Amino acid sequence: MGAQIYEIPVKKITGEDALLAEHKGKVVLVVNVASKCGLTPQYEGLEKLYEKYAAKGLVVAGFPANDFKSQEPGTEAEIQAFCTSNYGVKFPMYSKITVVGADKHPLYKALISAQPEAVSVNTPSWREKLKGYGIEGNPEPELLWNFEKFLVSRSGEVVKRFAPDTAPDAPELIVAIEGELAKN
Repeated sequence: MGAQIYEIPVKKITGEDALLAEHKGKVVLVVNVASKCGLTPQYEGLEKLYEKYAAKGLVVAGFPANDFKSQEPGTEAEIQAFCTSNYGVKFPMYSKITVVGADKHPLYKALISAQPEAVSVNTPSWREKLKGYGIEGNPEPELLWNFEKFLVSRSGEVVKRFAPDTAPDAPELIVAIEGELAKN
């Protein structure tokens, strides 16, 4: 797969056409985000990750999605204002996309194809927690919920996928990020 994800058209949250190729040579953490989710406070940790590791080559790329219980209903302008005012988000945000089902964005088709299974670092797993809320999650390899994280190497390889409840400061995620940043 490699650099294939760099060539998939996306749009910045401000509406301009873009490619992830603008981050070529950097380590990218791609995250499907939502403003009205129980996991929304992860924005703060994602921004801290970005601030801590940006100079070493990390980019956090946020892709809003309204696929899970309509937890991202806003417009791009509303989403951007929410992220900036509530969490001080400076990492790149992109336009709202679909990350599951028949209308899944080509970026997420590629990410999921490369890493069909998410690493769960918590017990019970997020899938089990969702069941406790009466929610039957999507079957693998589909995304389970908001805030799944895909780690992309400097060469464009999707090297890891983490479950939604993996905190941005989880040791497993930090080790994976630092390991990729150490590679030149």
